[in-house]
Amino acid sequence: MKIHEYQAKELLSRFGVLIPQGRIVYTSEEAEKAAHQLGGQLWAVKAQIHAGGRGKGGGVKLAKTKEQVKEYAQALLGSQLVTPQTGPAGQLVRRIYVEQGTPIAKEFYFSILLDRASSKIMLVFSEAGGTSIEEVAAHDPTKIFTEIIDPLVGFQSFNGRKLAFSAGIDGKIIPKVISLMEACYNAFITLDATLVEINPLIITTHGEPLALDAKMMFDDNSLFRHPDIEQLRDPTEEEPTETEAAKNALSYIKLEGNIGCMVNGAGLAMATMDVIKLYGGEPANFLDVGGGAPRERVITAFKFILSDPNVKAILVNIFGGIMRCDIIAEGIVAAALDVQIHVPLVVRLEGTNVEKGKKILARSGLPIIAAEDLADAAQKSVAAVRGGA
Repeated sequence: MKIHEYQAKELLSRFGVLIPQGRIVYTSEEAEKAAHQLGGQLWAVKAQIHAGGRGKGGGVKLAKTKEQVKEYAQALLGSQLVTPQTGPAGQLVRRIYVEQGTPIAKEFYFSILLDRASSKIMLVFSEAGGTSIEEVAAHDPTKIFTEIIDPLVGFQSFNGRKLAFSAGIDGKIIPKVISLMEACYNAFITLDATLVEINPLIITTHGEPLALDAKMMFDDNSLFRHPDIEQLRDPTEEEPTETEAAKNALSYIKLEGNIGCMVNGAGLAMATMDVIKLYGGEPANFLDVGGGAPRERVITAFKFILSDPNVKAILVNIFGGIMRCDIIAEGIVAAALDVQIHVPLVVRLEGTNVEKGKKILARSGLPIIAAEDLADAAQKSVAAVRGGA
């Protein structure tokens, strides 16, 4: 789950991270009022959307007068902000964060994330603050420094010290930077986050480390422990179909392709999409119906797939382990009759009661394209989209 910048900053501040003063607003008049309340002579006017690269898309403006704050807010609110992470359609700006300007001496990049290679927690630090870490990695990876943290041991001062020394931070400021890193680590662990990112982490002209921007993401599976975090969810920033699918116990992510996928198991779903692309196709979605999907959930899954007008064929790839193939087959037949599937349907079944499942499909009288294995299913799906099936 993602949250907005202003929400991430508020959470991190609870753990001791210094942040600039700011106000969240929804109208240009509120933005001007916020500037009056914050005081000062410089303000940042920031569009709040769940995507990075806002500065490159014109979503972050520096205003030198309160009138400019109002002007920038009016231009941003209601606009479709296009950034390197939104795609060409952009995202609608519904709220603005007006923040007090801060004098900057130096900018850094700092993040905490899960490192799958070591199955531990990774701290990432770079002197190239304010820049996408992917760009830094591509053009000058020597500027990126990492530390692996064993969660059984936790963050230690020497971890932060190594990163600070590597990035050339002045010795007098290092203890403060270490404190900020530890505060972020505590927030990461306590709130079951999957990402804490501060970019840029600035050193002010007064020698204080401060989070000028912040991003946080959370493990959806842990939200039951954090109802306060769950309340920060902004459904308007999420794909409506994905939100509705989650309510029906389906893991669904909309993509840009035209081959709808229904699979049981996240790993198998990823493999299915990979094989589709291998044979020249494009998956329209990631959809995991779960290991023990009942017939009703299969029917619902078909409805979600077909709600995407780009879908030109559907590939069902089921491995019958917990859920038997004959039950899945009954669900497919029921769904096909209930939903009235109007695109080619390719089905590959394997596992428990696979022969029973195939017989159910064969006897249904429905125009189902049977596949022997995943490669065969992918090829037939691609051919169906191209009009070859």
